[in-house]
Amino acid sequence: MATEEIRVRGTVQGVGFRPTVYRIAKACGLRGDVCNDGQGVLIRLSGSEAALAEFIAKLQQECPPLAKIAEIIRTPLIEELHFDDFAIAHSVTNKVKTAISPDAAICPQCQQEIFDPFSRYFRYPFTNCTHCGPRLSIIRAIPYDRCNTSMSAFTMCPQCEQEYHDIENRRFHAQPVACHICGPTAWLERADGKSVTASMFSMLDDVDAVCTLLQKGEIVAIKGLSGIHLACDATQEATVQKLRQRKNRYHKPFALMARDIDIIAQYCTISPQEQELLRSPAAPIVLLRRKGLGIGDWGQINSKFKIQNSKLNNSWGLGIGEQKLNQKSSIQNPKSVLKSLLNGGEPPHATFRKIQNSIAPSVAPGQNRLGFMLPYTPLHHLILKRMNRPIVLTSGNLSDEPQCIDNEVAKEKLSKIADYFLLHNREIVNRADDSVVRVVGEKLQIIRRARGYAPAPINLPPGFDNIPQILAMGSELKNTFCLLREGQAILSQHLGDLENAAAFDAYQDTLNLYLNLFEHQPEVIAIDKHPEYLSTKLGKELAAANHLPIYPIQHHHAHIAACMAENGLPLDASPVLGIALDGLGYGEDGTLWGGEFLLADYRKFQRLAALKPIAMIGGAQAIYQPWRNTYAHLIAADSWENLKKNYGDLEILKFLEEKPLKVLNQLIEKGINSPQASSAGRLFDAVAAALGICREECSYEGQAAIAMEALIDEHSLNHPKENPNYPFNFSFFDNIYCIDPSPMWSALLKDLQNQISQGIIATKFHQSLAKTIAQMVKYLTQEHVINQVVLTGGVFQNCILLEQVTRDLQTLGITVLTHSLVPVNDGGISLGQAVIAAAQLSA
Repeated sequence: MATEEIRVRGTVQGVGFRPTVYRIAKACGLRGDVCNDGQGVLIRLSGSEAALAEFIAKLQQECPPLAKIAEIIRTPLIEELHFDDFAIAHSVTNKVKTAISPDAAICPQCQQEIFDPFSRYFRYPFTNCTHCGPRLSIIRAIPYDRCNTSMSAFTMCPQCEQEYHDIENRRFHAQPVACHICGPTAWLERADGKSVTASMFSMLDDVDAVCTLLQKGEIVAIKGLSGIHLACDATQEATVQKLRQRKNRYHKPFALMARDIDIIAQYCTISPQEQELLRSPAAPIVLLRRKGLGIGDWGQINSKFKIQNSKLNNSWGLGIGEQKLNQKSSIQNPKSVLKSLLNGGEPPHATFRKIQNSIAPSVAPGQNRLGFMLPYTPLHHLILKRMNRPIVLTSGNLSDEPQCIDNEVAKEKLSKIADYFLLHNREIVNRADDSVVRVVGEKLQIIRRARGYAPAPINLPPGFDNIPQILAMGSELKNTFCLLREGQAILSQHLGDLENAAAFDAYQDTLNLYLNLFEHQPEVIAIDKHPEYLSTKLGKELAAANHLPIYPIQHHHAHIAACMAENGLPLDASPVLGIALDGLGYGEDGTLWGGEFLLADYRKFQRLAALKPIAMIGGAQAIYQPWRNTYAHLIAADSWENLKKNYGDLEILKFLEEKPLKVLNQLIEKGINSPQASSAGRLFDAVAAALGICREECSYEGQAAIAMEALIDEHSLNHPKENPNYPFNFSFFDNIYCIDPSPMWSALLKDLQNQISQGIIATKFHQSLAKTIAQMVKYLTQEHVINQVVLTGGVFQNCILLEQVTRDLQTLGITVLTHSLVPVNDGGISLGQAVIAAAQLSA
C-alpha cells in the first residue's frame, strides 16, 4: 500500500478536472481526496502502486477537453493517511500559480439542451457546464469558485444545486451553472427609452425578438459573453451603411456571425482546418476567402467603393502650416448618399455582382476575405436560430474606445448607434474582444489574441524556468501586457491602441486585475524604448514607485524574441536572423525603424540591414495619408523635375502636383515633423497610393496595404516569369546594408504609363520585394552564420508576402520561423520584451 501527494499544474480549474480525478480514482479503487488551490489541483491518493500508476496514465489520457496539464509532480508520503473513500474537498487558498481558463464556446450537449423543449434549459441563454461557458470574463479571484465570480450574485435553485453536487453530472462543480429559475436574465430595451416587449413582435421571448429586429433592418446592441456587440443584418446595404455612419467607422471590415457552417459556405471557401477553428472552444473570427472570386477580383470590384465620410477635418488632411491651401474634395456627401439609399436609391457601388442574400459591399470594402465566426454562446444561438443569413457583429464601442461591458455605460455611449439593446444582469468582470485568426499555408496565424485564447499560459523554452517575476508593458498599438514567471508567460488579451484615453484606462484596470488574479509581484519591468508610448511611461512610473529595475527593449528585437520563444528556441540559442517588417518602432539610433534585418539572440542584437530611410512627411499624418509616402519615396528616387518630365502624364504625378510641394519640401529639408523611417509599412502605403488605392487617406493603419494585397492577380502570381520583377538596389549606408527601392519606382511608373493593371503591378511589387528580401538574406549568410530566419512584424500579416518570402528562403535551404501562438503584429511585443528582460537578467 502506497500513499502519494500529486500536484497538477496547468489549466485545471473550472474545466471539470476534479470530477475527472474523482471518476478515475474510483475506477482504480483508490482512496483519498482532491481539491483546488492556488497552484492548481492537489490530489492525495492511497492504494497499490499499480493502481497509482494506472491513475496517472488515465489522468493524462482522459483529461477534460478544456484542461491543459502543464506538469504532474508525484511526492510519496511517509505518514499514513486514513481515507475511507475518495472525496472532493473544499478549495484551499494559498500562493497562486495556477492558470485561468479562457472563456469557451458552448459545447454540443448544452447546445442540444437549449433547443430541446423537454429540457429545463430550453431557450435559456446562459446555459453552460464544465465543458463550456464563461471563465475569464466573470472571475475576480482564484481559486475559480463561484464566490469569486460575478455568478456569486445568483443563488442556485435546488435543481441547479443538485446538479452542481452530483458527481455523475457534467455540471458537477460548474461554477456558472444556472437556469431560468435562479440565473441571469436577458431583456430587450429600446434605445429611446420607450417600452418594448417580445409580444409586440409576436415572438417567443426578448432574445427571439432580436432576430426579428435584425431582419427588419434595426441595429441592436447585444451584451454577450465578454463584451457588448452591435449587430445588424449583413445583407442589407442601407443598414450596414447606417451602422458605419453612426459608428464613425467608414472602412475597417466588420466581423460576421452566421448560424452554421452551411450559411458561411454560401459566401466563403472553408478548408477543414478553418472549419475546425470555427467550431473550436475558442470560436474565433476566422478570415476566409470569399467564394466565386479570384485572388484579385474582389479587391478590383471594391476599388469602386467610395469613401462616404472622413474623420479628418479637411479633405486633404493638411498638416500644420499646410492648411492654407484650399482644395476641393472628391469625397461624397455621406448624408446625401444615406438619404438616397433610404429612399430606395442604388448604392454608389451598384455595379457590384449581385447574388441572392449577398453580403452588403460596405461590410468589408476592398477585401477579398470575410471574417466569420459561429455563435459561441447560447444567447447567440437563440438569436440566430431563425436567421438564414449572416449578421454583422462588431464591437459595441465608440470609435477607438474599448468595447462596452456595463449596461448603463453602454446605454449612455451606444444609444445614438443602436436602435435596441439586448442586455442581461450577469456582470462582465473582464473585457475580451473576439479573437481573429487565419490559416496561412496550413499554419494558424493569430492576428488578435483575446476571447477563447487569453489568458492561457504559454510555456517557455528551456532556460526560462528559474527567473524572477517580470512584467512587460507591451507596445502602444494593439497592446497586450505579459506576466512572466517560472517558465510560463501569461499574455493578456488584446487591449487596443493606448493613444485613446479610454483604452489606456482599460489597460490599467486590466493590468491591476491580472496582477491581483495571479498574485504576480514583478521584480523587473520591461518596456519599449519609445519614450512617448503610454505603456513605457506607465512602466517607468511603476518601476520608480516600487523601486524596481527597468529594462527598455528595442521594438523589433522584441518582435523577433517573441517569435523565438513561441518556436521553442532555448534561452542560450544561437543567434537567428530576424526580419522585422512593420509600421514603426523606435530605433537604437533615435530614428524610426520598420524594415529591419537583425542578427539576434534573446540578449542582444546587431542591425545588419534595413530598408532605406525615407522621410515621413507630417509625422503621424503620413500613416493616414498614403500620398505623403508616395511623394517622399519619389523625390528620394529622382528629382521632381525629372519625374514630371518623364511621367507627368500620370494621374499620381498630377495629383501630387496639386499638393503644397514647396511646403512639404521645406518640412523635409529642415527636418520639421518629418522623421526618417525605414518603415516597410510606409513603403506599402506609398506603392498603394501610386496605384490609386487609398491615395487620399485611410482610416486605419495598414488599410492601403490590405487593399493592395486584395488586388493581387492570381494568374500573375502563379506565372511570375511573364512579368519581370521590379529592381531594388542594395547599398551600404551608415555601416549597414540598405534596400533602396529607387529603381523600383521608375519601373513601376513605366508600368502605369503602359496601363498595366493594378493587380499585376501589385503582384509584381509583392514578388519583387520577397525576392529582394531573400537576396539580402543570401548576402548576409555569406558574412554571418545564419541557419534560421525569423519573419515577424505587422507587415507579415500580408499572407502573400509571408508565403513568398518563406518559399524563397526555404529554396535557399534556410529554416523559417513564423508566429502561430501570438500575433505577428504588436500584440506579440510584450512576450518578446519579457523574455529579453529575463535573458538579460540571467546573463
